[in-house]
This record gives sequence, structure tokens and C-alpha cells, in this order.
Amino acid sequence: MTDDVVEVHELSRRFGKTLALDGVSLQVQPGLVYGLVGANGAGKTTLMKHLLGLLRAKQGSVRVFGLDPVVHPVEVLQRIGYLSEERDLPEWMRIHELMRYTRAYHPQWDPDYARELLDTFRLDESKKVKELSKGMRAQAGLIAAVAHRPELLLLDEPSTGLDAVVRRDILNAIIRTVADDGRTAIFSSHLLDEVELMSDYVFMIDAGKLIIQGSLDDIKQQHQLLTVRFSSVREEPPSIDGVLSAEQRGNVWRLVCNGATEQVQQALREIGGHVTDSRGASLQEIFVARVGRDRLAVSEG
Repeated sequence: MTDDVVEVHELSRRFGKTLALDGVSLQVQPGLVYGLVGANGAGKTTLMKHLLGLLRAKQGSVRVFGLDPVVHPVEVLQRIGYLSEERDLPEWMRIHELMRYTRAYHPQWDPDYARELLDTFRLDESKKVKELSKGMRAQAGLIAAVAHRPELLLLDEPSTGLDAVVRRDILNAIIRTVADDGRTAIFSSHLLDEVELMSDYVFMIDAGKLIIQGSLDDIKQQHQLLTVRFSSVREEPPSIDGVLSAEQRGNVWRLVCNGATEQVQQALREIGGHVTDSRGASLQEIFVARVGRDRLAVSEG
């Protein structure tokens, strides 16, 4: 047996000619929030569906709590909370019926916690799902996902289309759920400031490949944003090992680099560049450097 909550090994998935996942391997340990980031179509939702047992691993393997979620759906799903981007809740149900329906599948349902969240979100339990706003629907879906205090919480773009107040309430509820009793969350979002705020560990996917994984602190320490001024306008970005992306503003370039930053700065000085500012890159800046159109095809120092 393994202590990992999730273990994925060399998982690949193809839909027709599209390779949605390409040899993805990762482990998820208890008590942490994992941010899953990638552009639309990068493979995030496909990975989530494998963890839920909605897709069978055709190449590679998936284990959740040491079990294949396709072979053991009941044992796995009883221990998982899930909120999808679509928030596909039964339209005809009233909120109190949704709570009762969900509770029937989860022996560990905590009615006091469900009541606390309903009161916090100020949801009218008599309203039908089809009558709810987008924010209220997300809140109701989150309560259904977390009130049984799942060991693993899967969130697929939980904040999409929500205003700042609702997003804050949802994030607070997620953080509390995970903080209690060493639970675990995998949080997929294109809102990288939220991922940076919430996550202990980050998985970054691009075109089905896992291109970065590590603790958020380590990833940020390994990437620097340099502002470099040249005496004249350069037509091409500086070609230096370790520079991942380059954005030009006149004779000033903003470079995201990783690896040996001192060597990068020395190389810039040798070609007439003056580093006017250096700071740790944000997750947003790292993501754009790794998968954006300004990234450079260079080796990493």
C-alpha cells in the first residue's frame, strides 16, 4: 500500500488525433492543496476525469487511495468531493432536496457543517437549482462537495464566472475543508493569482505534458523576472541559456529566467545589458514564460 492519495503513472490519453495527456506521472500526498494549471485544452479536465473514474486508463495507470477508480467506484467516490466547472446539478431539485440527495451517498455527511455553509452563503433552501444565479449554483455545488468532509477534494475551475465576493467565500470554504484533519485538494484554475494564493504544490500541464511540478515556494525561487535596459533598441531577444521568455518595450526587455541567475546577469552585462530590477517571478509570469507566445527555445541553465 502507498501513503499517496493519488498516484498517476505514465498516463496517456488520445481522443482521435488529439493527444490530451502525454505520459503524465504524479503523486499527491495528504494534507496539501495542489494547483493544476494549464491553458484551455492542456489536459486538466481529462486528468480529473481519470481520477474520478469517468475515463478508464488505456495507457498508464491511475490509483486513488490505492485503488483503481474505475474498478472500485463506490469505495473511491465516497471519499471524494467534486465540483465541476459546469456545476451540473439536477435542475429540478430544490437546495434542501439536493442536500438530502447528496447526503444519502455519504455516510460521513456533517449536517452541522452543511448548515453553517448554507447560512454563510445565505442560500434559500426552498429555491430550485434552475432558479439560482451562477454564483449561488457554485455555492450549492460546493456545499454538496465538501459537507461530507471528503479526504480528497477535486475542483475543476470552481471560480469561473463568479464575482469577487462569491469567489472569496468559496475559497475560504475550500481552505477550511482542506485544513481540517489533513485533507487534500486538487484545484484546477486559469486564475493563477488564486492558485498562487491557495496552493502548496503546483502541477503545470502544457499540451498534455507535465512540464513543471514542485512546491510553489521552490518553483518561485527557481524563476526570476529581470528588467534589462540596453543602450539601443535590440531587434532580437538576448540568446542566453536560462532565459525562458522575453518581452520588449523599446530598449527595455523583461526576461523570465530560471537556473543560475548570476550567470544570466553576467551574460547580459557582456552584451551591453544593464539589469535595473530583479525579483521573483509570480506564478502568472512563470506560466506565460513556459507556455506563452513569448517563450524562447533555449536550454535552461
